[in-house]
This record gives sequence, C-alpha cells and structure tokens, in this order.
Amino acid sequence: MNTTATPNPNAKASRRKTLLTLAGLLVVAGGAWGVYDWLVASHFENTDNAYVQGNVIQITPQTGGTVQAILADDTDFVRAGSPLVRLDPADAQVALQQARAHLAQTVRQVRTLYANNSTLAAQVKLHQAEVERAQAGIARAQDDLQRRQSLVGDGAVSKEELQHARSQLDTARTQLAAAQAAVAAAREQLASNQSLTQGVAVAQHPNVQAAAAQLRQAWLASQRTTVAAPVDGYVARRSVQLGQRVAAGTPLMSVVPLRQVWVDANFKENQLRNIRLGQPTTLTADLYGQKVEYRGTVTGMGAGTGAAFALLPAQNATGNWIKVVQRVPVRITLDAEQLRAHPLRVGLSMDVTVDTQDRSGAALADAPRKDSEARTEVFDAQDRGADAEVARIVKANL
Repeated sequence: MNTTATPNPNAKASRRKTLLTLAGLLVVAGGAWGVYDWLVASHFENTDNAYVQGNVIQITPQTGGTVQAILADDTDFVRAGSPLVRLDPADAQVALQQARAHLAQTVRQVRTLYANNSTLAAQVKLHQAEVERAQAGIARAQDDLQRRQSLVGDGAVSKEELQHARSQLDTARTQLAAAQAAVAAAREQLASNQSLTQGVAVAQHPNVQAAAAQLRQAWLASQRTTVAAPVDGYVARRSVQLGQRVAAGTPLMSVVPLRQVWVDANFKENQLRNIRLGQPTTLTADLYGQKVEYRGTVTGMGAGTGAAFALLPAQNATGNWIKVVQRVPVRITLDAEQLRAHPLRVGLSMDVTVDTQDRSGAALADAPRKDSEARTEVFDAQDRGADAEVARIVKANL
C-alpha cells in the first residue's frame, strides 16, 4: 500500500520566513558596510609596508694616522663632541712646532723689511750729501781752472799746471755723476723695499699671513687626531682596531641618532590619490604591538617609485610584460616625545594608517626647505685656538 507524504504548510512558511530574514540581514549588512566605507573607511589609507629610517652617520678621520685609542664601541651612547677614536699625535705635533717656528722667523724677517726702510732712506740722504760735495768740488775746480787760464798768457802758470786743473775738473764731474747714480740706485732700493711694506702692518703682511695659514693648517691637523662624534647617538658597525694605520676618509664606525628617525611608508599607486602633506597618521610597531600607538604627520612624498631608483631598474619595454603595482615612499615624521618614551631602531617594520579626510594640503612640496635638515657645531671649535696661537707668536716676535 503506497502512501504519499503531504508537505506541511507550516514548514514551508517557516523556511520562507527564514530565507527572507537572512536576505534582509544581508541587505542591511551590505548597506551598513557601504555607509561605513563611504563615511569612514574611504578616509583612511593603510599599509604594513613601512619601515623605520634614520641617519646613519659614518665616522671618518680628517687626517691620517695610527689608531692609539678607541673610546666607544657598538651599542654605546655618545654625546656630540665626545671623542671616539684618538690617532697618534706625534707627527702632527712635529708639524705644528715647525709651523710655529716658521711663523716666528717670518715675523722677524718682515720686521727687517720695515727696518730697512729707515736704513735705505739714510743711504739716500748720504748719497745726496755726496752729490752736494761733488758739486762743490766742480765749482772749486772751475774757479781754479779759470784763474790759471787768465795767467797762462803772462807766463805765471805753466801749461802743465793748466792741464792739471782741467783734469781735476773732469774728475770732479765724474764724481758728481757717480754720486747722482748712487742717489738714483738708493732711491730705487728704497722704493722697492717700501713696495713690500707700504700700507700694511707687520701682522697683516702677506708673508706673515701665509705663515699664519700654515700654522692654522698644522693646528687643525693636530686637533683632528681626535675623532669626535658629530651628533648624539648610538655607535654601530665599529670596524676600527688598535694600531691600525688609517687614511683620511677611512670608515671607522657609525653613529645613529635614534631620536631623529622617521618612517618611510610604501603606498600603492592607487592609495596615493588622496594622500596630502600634513595629514595625520597613526602607527604601530611590531616591537611594541598594539599597546603603543605613535602619532605622525605626512611630511613628504618620493619623487619616483622604488623600482625607478633601484640598482637594476626594470626594463618594461623588453620581453613579456606583466603589470606590477608600483609603490611610492611617503615620509612620516614621528612625535619626538613618543620616540623618547618608546624608542625605535632603524629598520623596524611599522603599520601605518593615514587619515585622508583633510585633503587641502599639497601632494608634493612646493617650496624649498627654510632651515637645514641637519647641522653640527662640533667642528667649529677646532680652529678657535689657532687664532689665539697665531696672535701669541706674532706678539712675541714683534
């Protein structure tokens, strides 16, 4: 006996109601997501392709020498101006002593030039007196000759005596010419010596200034035997060893100022559409996790994609081509107080979220930087003692 099951009308109605409820929930959820995406999610751009960057300052000597002492090692914190490496100062000290002696000798030689002005002027006056004496001799010889010529007709003076008087006149004229030539030569010597000294004091004489420059150079070389840290930071990658002979420019170690780090966030091309300079960002680091949230600001965008500046850039015009989404680095400046409380290290990965709601800023910087990106005054003090040393030596030899 066959029996046919009759559908239960209540079960069909219950199933239809469940499907309608699920469909309604899906429509509501989709609408809510659309509203959220339009009002909230569309105003944020996120990437985890971001890394901490910083200045890695390479420490190199400005002069060559043998390493005598190493005063800082990897992971050490150093202050700006703190000595890091000392080179053997013996050669520099010898050169400095030679420069001091050369300056002192030059000052004395220049003093002699100034003293010669008075000597040469006196010689000019002396030769002028000789000219006057020669002129007086000529006048006397001419008078003698005239008297003898008037007496020759009477026979009172012999021809030999008359000839002798003429010879004396010629001799007096020769002496006058010699004295005048000596005056001209003395004046030339005086003018030549005055051209070396006129218009400047001994301390400002070119020869003294050249010797002073050599002393300053030797002074700087002696000061540079101590290699100092240009900024506050942590020592990394120390490669120098005791007794090593290093030349100027040889890498010794690096100093990393961790309080001046920033983040380079590499956003995709389509994410840059709404990113502008000055927009606020929130960042988290894998080092601290979600417990620490950093605040930052977009301060710059790269001038090209990472592939454009790669060592071997892609050649898309050759072979088969597959489109690859490119990324552009965006620089984000971090809050200094947060960095002090929760320090980061160069190379750490970050998660970055940019709030793009305010799009009034520029996409690229449109004005040059007003202040320097980095500056140190450590090296300014190296030549301050040189001027005092030059002044001391010049004063001692004047």
